[in-house]
Amino acid sequence: MTDARLRYGRASLALSFLVQGVTFALLVTRIPAIQDRYGISDGLLPVFLAAVPVLAGVASVVSEKVVARVRPGVVLRWAQPVVMLALLGVGAGTEVWQVAVALGVFGLAVGALDASMNMMGVSLQRAYGRSIMLGFHAAFSLGGIAGASMAWAGAHWDLSLLVSYLPAVVVLLPAALVGSRWYAEGKAAGAVVAAGQDRGPGVPFRLLLPLCLVMAFAYIGDSTVSNWSAKYLQDVLGSSEQLATVPYNVYMVTTLLGRAVGDLGVRRFGAVAVVRGGSVLAAVGFGVVAVAPGAWWGMLGFTLLGLGLCVIVPQTFAAAGRMFPGASDVAVARLNVFNYVGFLVGSPLVGALGDAWSYRGAMLVPMVLVLATLVYARSFGAEPALYGGGHERARAADVG
Repeated sequence: MTDARLRYGRASLALSFLVQGVTFALLVTRIPAIQDRYGISDGLLPVFLAAVPVLAGVASVVSEKVVARVRPGVVLRWAQPVVMLALLGVGAGTEVWQVAVALGVFGLAVGALDASMNMMGVSLQRAYGRSIMLGFHAAFSLGGIAGASMAWAGAHWDLSLLVSYLPAVVVLLPAALVGSRWYAEGKAAGAVVAAGQDRGPGVPFRLLLPLCLVMAFAYIGDSTVSNWSAKYLQDVLGSSEQLATVPYNVYMVTTLLGRAVGDLGVRRFGAVAVVRGGSVLAAVGFGVVAVAPGAWWGMLGFTLLGLGLCVIVPQTFAAAGRMFPGASDVAVARLNVFNYVGFLVGSPLVGALGDAWSYRGAMLVPMVLVLATLVYARSFGAEPALYGGGHERARAADVG
């Protein structure tokens, strides 16, 4: 594969991550508007919200089988437009069954999308022979900030969901389709893998389990910030309603900044050191939030959280690719399921602990889980993974 082909493939995949960041943010930040539009009760809303990650997890598992016959790029090329069209469906419907179908399609498509994007990211990182995975997730964070800003504008000007969603889809769907022409992948290490052939050796779950736990812990922390930061700042730390909306934005910005420079850190210090540092920083952030005497201390805690958590998920996917170089697609698909496990567990866990005990105490639970990542940090080490496809690097220890 030529260097130019790799560069185009990297840019086109980054565009897909950015588009997905926009799309996902447009959905999750307008959940109150979706509830109002369709008259979904408070009791029924959690069922709708839980269905999306459950279906996404199912689709991620199915993707493992699909990519044994077609390339991940093919899955991504078709899944991304379906995700965006499902978003339009959420905004265009009038009946509850219609939004249920649209969210179901969204969940299934987003599971295939997440799995195939990260499969390709791991494959390209192998071909490059150095850490580039954090850069893809930085593009997702940038898209999330853009999507949240669009959603804010739609809410501010009281635009309908369809009117809010349509401009983004009209612009980004064609861009994603055009960009998909340059998708590129590295070859599986040690073998030439073609469509229809076996993707490589098996992936024993006991070996993948440490990374699965790390993935779940990271998303429990992430969902805690996403779902509880505003309530925590307002109800526990006594901030104004306006200030309570700031922590999540700060978290997203620091996530973007951390991921933007994270690859350099991995190349300089190695993946193990970066993951350990991120885990400690995130745990300190949760600790500061738990003991914060006021809103601005809480803001500091959420800032540290963003800088710490942001490196863990991309490096977990990268570690799976190193651990199973001949079956990285299978490993990534299975690992991706625990993204949704963490998302499902995190918010209800903190809410239940907050109601039964205290929200300050509830923040200590994700803190402990994030610290548990230190136990598994050695799984992120750069073992001799035979990165190649004609692009081996002597500095294999720097791959992250």
